[in-house]
Amino acid sequence: MPLGRLILYVRDVEATISFYEKHFGFKSHRQAGDRIVELLAPDGGANLMIHPAAKAQKMGQSLVKLVFDVEHVEAFRARCAEEGLEFGPIHQADGYVFANAKDPAENSISISSRAFRPESGGSEPLPPEPVDQT
Repeated sequence: MPLGRLILYVRDVEATISFYEKHFGFKSHRQAGDRIVELLAPDGGANLMIHPAAKAQKMGQSLVKLVFDVEHVEAFRARCAEEGLEFGPIHQADGYVFANAKDPAENSISISSRAFRPESGGSEPLPPEPVDQT
């Protein structure tokens, strides 16, 4: 059974929608009378449901991180920086690289090449990406 949706509780619904549309290609889907806006995944992945947070909810306190599969992390990171999304340094892991950031509601997000390493079903080894040492 595939994972279909993740709910993000946010203070600024419109900023969060714009963020995921701009940087990750999601398309918003709104239903009349529904306060939840569903963001449809561009390539059949899990959809994001953007839900207004209750006043008592603390932002960014969740132990969840959204990981986006990106074959060329450094190139994607550079494009995002041009659009105002700054990821932290690139980290080298076991056969893949990743970088972390936060969305407008302080939810942790990551871009990772893990899904493209040969052990994950990728067909060829990836060329090594330059690793930012800053």
